[in-house]
Amino acid sequence: MTTPVEPPVPPAKPAPLRPGRKLGPIADGVGSVHRAWLEPLRYTYLKSGLTLSDLGARVPLAKSKLSELLRGTGLYPRWEIILSLSLQLQMPGWPLYRLWRQAAFEAQKSSDWIERSGDKASVTTSQTPPLDHRAFREIVESDYRLYAQVFLDDEGRDTAVANTFDILWLRWNEALASPDIRRFAWDTLRATVMARTPHIDGRPEFEAAAFDTVALRYLPTDAERMNQVEETFQLFKAMSRLPDQQLDIMVLSWLYGIDSEGVSALLGVPLATVRSGERHAMYFLESVICPPPETEGNTA
Repeated sequence: MTTPVEPPVPPAKPAPLRPGRKLGPIADGVGSVHRAWLEPLRYTYLKSGLTLSDLGARVPLAKSKLSELLRGTGLYPRWEIILSLSLQLQMPGWPLYRLWRQAAFEAQKSSDWIERSGDKASVTTSQTPPLDHRAFREIVESDYRLYAQVFLDDEGRDTAVANTFDILWLRWNEALASPDIRRFAWDTLRATVMARTPHIDGRPEFEAAAFDTVALRYLPTDAERMNQVEETFQLFKAMSRLPDQQLDIMVLSWLYGIDSEGVSALLGVPLATVRSGERHAMYFLESVICPPPETEGNTA
């Protein structure tokens, strides 16, 4: 895999000071897709220097309702309001609309409500992401799909990867200003995938991926395949207990055979970090799956 060329990082600018009460955090109960479009909207607003009063004078919504919208409280907002905000904040409307629409379904809104909420606020579908966003997507998308496939079914994989690139489009300036765009993008992918992955005791459940590993593809008989499946189920249960970064390293290297340099480029971390993470992960997995035999002095 070719490592994307890193753009120069612009110097960070302090956020402008605002009069009035500070905007509160996003509410705890906000869903993952709702949060996916709300966080870039909040970020762009906070960087704009505008106040809620300024926005209230430009969009058809009271200041108190704007505060609720930007915190994810109150009723799910209509698209015409979100489009008005995106125009004032100079945000791309098409990826914002796709995420807003998906979150509306998750908020139990009907198709009729979704269509009516945008009757007076059409968004062009001809918008295209920045050139460097498109180039980055071409480089990493196939590997992102492999990673998502481990945790999700085909439909969930496609949705998670599409959402990831829509979020990156909305947050592209933020990504460019981050220390490493690859790391920023990977964190976005991981958060999007994990939000859709079932968890048990806080750890991802992904044993179903045992049926699609590299090892299984080359076993000729059903008996060999079933034996390998049993072993792989045990391994995956142990892998789910790894720290996040070690889990990602093992998924990419063990399941798909991506070399250390490729994993380093995907995750946006130093090569030494990948190799160290793999060593620690292997040590842990061996201790869990093949623990050392008890010595005679330790037996009861």
